[in-house]
Amino acid sequence: MAPRTDDDPHTLGRAIRALRDRAGITQKVLAERVGTSEAYVSNIEGGRRDARWSTVIRLLHSLDADLHQLADAIAEVEEQERRPKR
Repeated sequence: MAPRTDDDPHTLGRAIRALRDRAGITQKVLAERVGTSEAYVSNIEGGRRDARWSTVIRLLHSLDADLHQLADAIAEVEEQERRPKR
């Protein structure tokens, strides 16, 4: 497996998922709010698809989150990835 980089789509995806979980909504509800498919949201969260900047902004708007909250969520994801696995 290739090493992760700072621009890894898995990191952004996990951060979006964390924000969605905090908002208490499903992928389906988020997809409806953004105007995209549930599969696309799933692929972003799973790191299987890169998200366009405009999509990231729509996701944040739909999650009632801002760039600061996204940055915090990314930092939390990166910290979790650095912790030793049990």
